[in-house]
Amino acid sequence: MTYALDAPVATTPAARVARRKALLHWIGVHALGVAAALFFVLPFVFIVLTSLMDNQQTLTRDLIPDHWQWSNYKKVWDTPGFLTWWRNTLVYAGLGTVLTVVSSVPVAYALAKFRFRGRNLSMMLVISMMMLPPQVIIIPMYLFWAKQLDLSGTLWPLIVPMAFGDAFSIFLLRQFLMTIPNEYLDAAKVDGCGELRTLLRVVLPMAKPGIAAVALFQFFYAWNDYFGPQIYASENPGAWTLSYGLESFKGAHHTDWNLTMAATVLVMAPVILVFFFAQKAFVEGVTLTGVKG
Repeated sequence: MTYALDAPVATTPAARVARRKALLHWIGVHALGVAAALFFVLPFVFIVLTSLMDNQQTLTRDLIPDHWQWSNYKKVWDTPGFLTWWRNTLVYAGLGTVLTVVSSVPVAYALAKFRFRGRNLSMMLVISMMMLPPQVIIIPMYLFWAKQLDLSGTLWPLIVPMAFGDAFSIFLLRQFLMTIPNEYLDAAKVDGCGELRTLLRVVLPMAKPGIAAVALFQFFYAWNDYFGPQIYASENPGAWTLSYGLESFKGAHHTDWNLTMAATVLVMAPVILVFFFAQKAFVEGVTLTGVKG
């Protein structure tokens, strides 16, 4: 018994040119991707390497530590006040994120699903608040919190306003909730659910990606906020946050750059870890907010 071998497929010059173009396109796209990745990663690598040098080597052109000084991180961690800054930042970012989400979700739900007179005007006011720089209102707000309520030197002037919603969070959640079909809400109401129960039992489970995106945005903002703690808490070192406390690592005439970089790594690490574990929900929430206007 004989078997016929498959004849090789004939390749035309046009097919070879097409494959060559496809290969060049693949190489070009991936080369640009690698270049973009290096553009964002190399500064972080530089910070980490500098944080592991001794203080004398940081002033040279060397990029690799001669002796890996892991003790720099312990020195930073043992710096007086550093744990207090950590605690203050966690309270500010954590409590602020919870208050922002809890207060913004009902407003966004009302703007997305309720039909009432003045809804469009309310949405325009929310968008207008997004365009208003915080520096414009900082003087009257400081006078209110410091002079009227005597809360200067604390983080409460930054945390309490988050309990009344955030314009950007409301806008983002409203855009996401617009993508939820009204049929689900109508079915819940037919089953006897009121508006609050519909929000809790139907809308919130379906809006998890959008809520996750808003929570991450708010957490990152509060964790990295420098302007707010500088205005309200600068007079009280016990209320400093990590972003503001980093300034204490810079002396008037000399800066220990290795310790400053080590402190920077410790400040950035939690944000990087949070985004690493929540990036799927974050990307999904941001992507779906633009599906329907």
